[in-house]
Formats: sequence, C-alpha cells, structure tokens
Amino acid sequence: MARKVGSNFQDLLPVMAEKLGGEGLIKELCNGFEVLMDKEKGLITLESLRTNSWLLGVRDMAEEELLSMMREGDLDGDGALNQMEFCVLMFRLSPDLMQHSLNWLQYALEREFN
Repeated sequence: MARKVGSNFQDLLPVMAEKLGGEGLIKELCNGFEVLMDKEKGLITLESLRTNSWLLGVRDMAEEELLSMMREGDLDGDGALNQMEFCVLMFRLSPDLMQHSLNWLQYALEREFN
C-alpha cells in the first residue's frame, strides 16, 4: 500500500502522467533523480536528499520523513537509492498513479485472457 510521506507531499505524478504520457513521465522522474543524487556516487543518499530536495519544491521535511523515504525506497539495502529504486518509490508514494497503473494492468490481463 502506498503511503503519503511528509505533511507537505503533494501527489503531482498523476497530473504529470496525464500531460506528459508514460515516456515523458519517466524522463521527468530521471531528471528528478539527477537533481537529487550525490554527483560523485551517482546515487541519492540521505545527505544529497537533505541538501537538494528543496530544488524540487519539497521544503520543511522533517529528518524522520527523509529517513522514512530512504528506508522505504532502498530495496537493495545499501543505504542509498539508485535510479530504479527512486522511480519505484515515486510510484509507490503516488496512490492515484498506482491505482491507475493497477487498473490498466487488470484491463490488459482481462483482454489477454478473455
């Protein structure tokens, strides 16, 4: 189940997906990753998230909220987010987009097997 992390989090991914389409949304997520990542490590670290999140309009997030995002997104347990983990996290934090994706998947499966 997707969770809303942070009191200031506003779910804009569905709007972006509608305006940009699938490929455009992925491109924007990749751009967001580039903004947030530690340039030397090529990963989003807690420090780079703390330092750069304001560039994406995420202000005043508590340290616990940042830690929670990192823990939730860190699928391989290395303490940082690679590009794939970041994109998965963004989808998980977007309940509307997640539901839309599930609806599309269900429709595709029904068409395939009926």
